Parts: sequence; C-alpha cells; structure tokens
Amino acid sequence: MFRRYRSYQKGEFVVVGVDTSWGGTDYSAAQFLSKTNLDVPTVFHSRTTATEMTPKIHLELERIYDETKVKPVVAFERNNGGVAEMERLATLNRNDKYRIYVEKSNVGTTDSIEDSVKLGWTTSSASRPTMLSMLKEAIDHNLITIYDKPTVNEMFSFIISQTSSSWKAQAESGAHDDLIISLAIAWQLYQSERPLIKKEHKRKERKRTRLHV
Repeated sequence: MFRRYRSYQKGEFVVVGVDTSWGGTDYSAAQFLSKTNLDVPTVFHSRTTATEMTPKIHLELERIYDETKVKPVVAFERNNGGVAEMERLATLNRNDKYRIYVEKSNVGTTDSIEDSVKLGWTTSSASRPTMLSMLKEAIDHNLITIYDKPTVNEMFSFIISQTSSSWKAQAESGAHDDLIISLAIAWQLYQSERPLIKKEHKRKERKRTRLHV
C-alpha cells in the first residue's frame, strides 16, 4: 500500500494530501510531499476504503514525526466521506504528533490567507480547476521531484474534455486520477502551511559569587 522512495530526514517538513474512496474500482491515495526537499518520498495507493486507510495514514504520520521531529500536516479530501475520516484521524492523534489541516481561503492569490472552520480540503467545481492548474504549472517548471511511476502514468492519461458548459481536466475513460488529486491537494498545503517552531526556554542560572575573607 505504501511506496517508499527514501528515508525521512531530521528537521524535514512534510505535507500530505489524501484522496478518499468508498471502495469499488476507485482507489484511496495519499501523497507525502516534502516542503523541505520539494519531492515526494512516500505514496499511499490502494483499492481500499477511506475507513481502512485512515489508521494506516495515522501510523505513517506518527512515523514521520518520530524521524523528523517536525509535525506533518495532513488534509483528507472532504468529498467521499473524508469529513468523517478527518474527525476520526483527529481522534487518533492522541500523541499530538501531527496537525490536521484547516481549510484556507485565498490560497494562490494576492490576498491574505485565512483559516475557515472546516477540516480537510474541498474539491469543488470552483477549486478543482485552480488546484490542477497550479499543480500543472509546478510540474511544468520542474518544481517537484516525483519518483512514483504510477503518478507519472496518471498524468499521461489526464485529458481535457468538453462538457455541456465548459472544459474539464479529468482522467480518460478507464483511467484514474486519485494520485493526481491527492498531489494537487498536497501542493495547496505546500503553499499555505509552515512548520511549527518550538520555543525553547533556557533556564537562566544565577551565578553565585563567593566572598573569600
């Protein structure tokens, strides 16, 4: 279910985009994007439900923290039951080793980014073209190193098709787009998320001066 391409490094900050599935022929997918190295060291990809996927993502997020000592940030797509799974993931986070993404507004614009009250990422008719366009631009400019061949293959099967009212980017007939959508979500997190900075409080020791008589 996990395809790993390198080890995590101490101090590395990872953001995770997750595309959920309720089974059938659809896949659940997660792209673990390193904001530090601008590559994708780990990919989760399985024909499994979101319910089955969540505990596996939880364990991987804890593993990332244990190796990097930096809390990763994760966003499940809110569609296809993702809202319930985000809540479940938050409950599993008893050791506080990762952060749950809070949906932002104004990402990718000149306006200031603001938090909403929603956990996870909403893929809608408004957000989908923008997130895919921004991912395409990043890939065209070689900003992300992608080791995963199935992800690259999905990109080659992604087409622009005409609907009754507009043009839409989607997987061609018989193909999937789970890996692309999850990577597009991760790229959105790349732009808005920052690692938490630990504030170290140093104890100030008072120096005692002895008087010698």
